[in-house]
Amino acid sequence: MLSNALRTRTNLFIAFIVILNPLGNTFLRAGMSRAGAPSSWTSQGLALFFGKAFQSGTIWLGMILLMLFLICYMLVLSWADYSYVLPASAGSYVVVGLLGSLVLGEHVPLGRWLGIGLICAGAALVGRTSPATGMEG
Repeated sequence: MLSNALRTRTNLFIAFIVILNPLGNTFLRAGMSRAGAPSSWTSQGLALFFGKAFQSGTIWLGMILLMLFLICYMLVLSWADYSYVLPASAGSYVVVGLLGSLVLGEHVPLGRWLGIGLICAGAALVGRTSPATGMEG
């Protein structure tokens, strides 16, 4: 039987994953929108593009949040099943839709919201199962 401590720890790290991934990508997207596209696909054009991008605090914040996401993701995968973790973290799609709409000003059509709802319904089914079928970590 799965311990309450393991379930609590797993849920906590999945919550971190659900927040950090979309938040990091939102900052990255906002910074890249300000940096603009490369002026040319030559080595000089790309060097100028990346030089400008890496001067952005918004992009650095996005990368730091994504590194924190990766650390949390690696940790939770060390004790919980991948087939549990990935679907259980699907709540991040709701956060993506909200951040895209409210922070980035993107139009999120109804069909996309319905798709997000279907994904989350599947994640709710997965969430009713045990996070780990092997050894407890």
